[in-house]
Amino acid sequence: MPTINEVHPKPERPETIIQFGEGGFLRGFADWMLQKLNDSGCYTGSVVVVQPIAHGMCDKLVAQNCVYTHIMRGMDDGAPVIRKDIVDVISRCVNPYTDYAAFLALAKEPSFRFIISNTTEAGIVYEPFDAISDAPPKSFPAKLTALLYERFQAGLPGFILLPCELIERNGDKLRKIVLQYASEWALGDAFTEWIATQNHFCNTLVDRIVTGYPKEEDMGLPYEDAMCDTSEVFHLWVIEGDQTLARELPFSDVGLNVLWTDDLNRYRTRKVRILNGAHTSLVPYAMLRGFDTVKACVDDPDMLAFLRRCIFDEIIPTLDLPKEELRSYAEDVLARFANPYIKHYLSSIALNSVSKFRVRVLPSILTYIERFGKMPPTLLKAFAALLQFYKTDMANDDPDVMTFLKKADVPAALANADLWGQDLSFLTDEVMRYANSSH
Repeated sequence: MPTINEVHPKPERPETIIQFGEGGFLRGFADWMLQKLNDSGCYTGSVVVVQPIAHGMCDKLVAQNCVYTHIMRGMDDGAPVIRKDIVDVISRCVNPYTDYAAFLALAKEPSFRFIISNTTEAGIVYEPFDAISDAPPKSFPAKLTALLYERFQAGLPGFILLPCELIERNGDKLRKIVLQYASEWALGDAFTEWIATQNHFCNTLVDRIVTGYPKEEDMGLPYEDAMCDTSEVFHLWVIEGDQTLARELPFSDVGLNVLWTDDLNRYRTRKVRILNGAHTSLVPYAMLRGFDTVKACVDDPDMLAFLRRCIFDEIIPTLDLPKEELRSYAEDVLARFANPYIKHYLSSIALNSVSKFRVRVLPSILTYIERFGKMPPTLLKAFAALLQFYKTDMANDDPDVMTFLKKADVPAALANADLWGQDLSFLTDEVMRYANSSH
């Protein structure tokens, strides 16, 4: 059988977008949207992918000329919907760990206008030991600062930055860390001014369940595609920024669900607490019990009851949006989880579960306690399962995080403010109770 690149020649387009991240999510979300834009004729541009970590999938992507299939599957009014698109908008990949000069050279190409990123919740962080002389620095913001400094020195205009990491005010936080590096590295007031005035760090929210490579499924493709990507049909991208910027990437003109707004907090809180919070609460609890997919969990009465208690009893009561809107959104989320075409492996959601729990679930726990003066039992049961999960070999996180949690008892784990943003020792008795009864 031929490979996908043998049957699909890739057109040449100007390189306009730098993308930090080659994983399934961006390829099944932003890159798929950019493909739609290019196919419509209202935009012409391609993506250069930067591998943000030392061990990634760029080699596999390059092996098939950065062309892959994206398959969307779901239900529409009770009828099955399957849509297949070939995505060829990625022109090439750059690995800064093997060719740092090629990475910095991107800054000197005038055609680049956008930077998109998805480095998970653990990606937009400040690493105190990163230096401008590193090749490359460890953190994504430090790599970005080095790239921006090269751009500045080349006398070129800045970028529109669209970070897709699921942290609150992701654009604001990314800009803050970049400015911190600029100051600590003594790159000069003129560079700081250029960052502030010539670059647009947009806060964004992304919403699509992307399930990645279809393991153990025959997609019926007439070619080999080792980077085939799957997702649900639903998609939403909310971007907070100047409406004039929307014209540069006119997604809505081609029917894509992309909203530019002055305030995305309403959308973010609802999605991160309910959809992502449900995922992150579920994964360790379910994997410790032998479940492997989200669909298997919602098909199981006990696991579905656990999910519904998390969402309807303990998460929704902490949110201030209209309750009917929240309940309706939550029911839609559970329907998306039950999509018969989606095999969303719990192991793929489990990456960096600690930072995800801190962002997605812990705010619900703390708000529940503050608002009702009592503990949320189901979310704390999920917390206990998370800590137990890190005692196993199923966890996939920063090596330092995994080493610490594998050895730490519950009191020590909860007292580690570096993990949770604060000392959570006041939860020890309750979490211990569920940890001791979790088997």
